[in-house]
Amino acid sequence: MFWTRLFSGIALLAIALVTIILNGPILLITLWLVSMEAYTELVKATGACRKDKKWDMIRTIGVLFITLYYIAVFIQNKEAAVAVVVLSMIAYMFGYVFSFPGYISDQVMAAFTAFFYGPVLLSFIYWTRNLPIGAYLVWMIFISSWGCDTCAYCVGVLFGKHKMTPVLSPHKSVEGAIGGVVGAAILGGLYAGILVGPKVGQDDLIWVFALIGAAGGLISMVGDLAASAIKRNHEIKDYAKLIPGHGGIMDRFDSVIFTAPIIYFLSVWLLA
Repeated sequence: MFWTRLFSGIALLAIALVTIILNGPILLITLWLVSMEAYTELVKATGACRKDKKWDMIRTIGVLFITLYYIAVFIQNKEAAVAVVVLSMIAYMFGYVFSFPGYISDQVMAAFTAFFYGPVLLSFIYWTRNLPIGAYLVWMIFISSWGCDTCAYCVGVLFGKHKMTPVLSPHKSVEGAIGGVVGAAILGGLYAGILVGPKVGQDDLIWVFALIGAAGGLISMVGDLAASAIKRNHEIKDYAKLIPGHGGIMDRFDSVIFTAPIIYFLSVWLLA
């Protein structure tokens, strides 16, 4: 299992490096495909879609509006992107009404949540990549989320005594959470001081990246726990078996999904 997880992790890192560096249509198509999978995993986990082989309104609307949304993202039209999100909700309700009683309200609400939770939040990787210094900022999404996870684990193992969420995740500690946030801040500051600052010619980025790292790390833990809570509610171990040793997109990118919009908005506000 260790080697399977390691090789899968290396493969994921390689894909992320190539697609994010290339940007443009390559990154957009990759995120579109990842979003499609995340959406599918969520609607299956929550029971929003049909489990038989009949045509499924939930999946059809999801595929259509995820595609329309990513077209709006690609042309960098925020108004169009917001319009697609609003219209998707109307479309779900339209389908709910005219297929009644084929679906119950809980399924329709879960489907819209899945659309927003996976595809919309993941799109902020692309939005961040296309900011003025987005080629550097986008990596803070992964540095803060995965860096926080690693630091939290190490500090928790060494010093963890007080359980943070004893029912949901009994192995996570308050000490580990603090260590994760501090670690993410330090990693962000080091990244800015060693690489970003000299490249862009700005010496005052260390504190900004440290703050972004801390905030991203804090939110990443909520993302991780939220995805775990959904699995607990629906009594599943993994969202899918897509990534050997890791599970599905929602299992591997649960923290990144929450971190991406936070990094984007903080970058816009702090570096405007």
